[in-house]
Amino acid sequence: MPNQDRDTTGLKTAVTILGKWGATTDQGTAILNVTPATYSQAQRRDPEWRVSLDDDQLTRISYVLNIHAALRVLFDNPDNLYGFMSMANDNEGFDGRSALEVIACGDLGTLRETWLRVNMERPAVIADEGRVTL
Repeated sequence: MPNQDRDTTGLKTAVTILGKWGATTDQGTAILNVTPATYSQAQRRDPEWRVSLDDDQLTRISYVLNIHAALRVLFDNPDNLYGFMSMANDNEGFDGRSALEVIACGDLGTLRETWLRVNMERPAVIADEGRVTL
């Protein structure tokens, strides 16, 4: 897959996930570090549209996709899977704010920290060989 196709597919997927989490356009553009015009184009899902992204933007998309993957392991029902990110959270690092509010500050370190906190909740499975599989 050429880089531009990879970038476009990744952005469209991340924008779809953010929409299901209840993110506003302002939140989504801050989280992904893209312009409102680029975010809007990704929402339209035009098959002819293409975008090239930088490493920072691709890293942000990766964190959104990985947070979503961790939530899919944690929750079976769609209300929790997609609602968790907009629910008030009193756990460490959230201080009563939703995870979506926290990552909407646009800071890459905060996005990474949120992924780590969500990912830590995933159950670990110990294989026969003693290796931990997440």
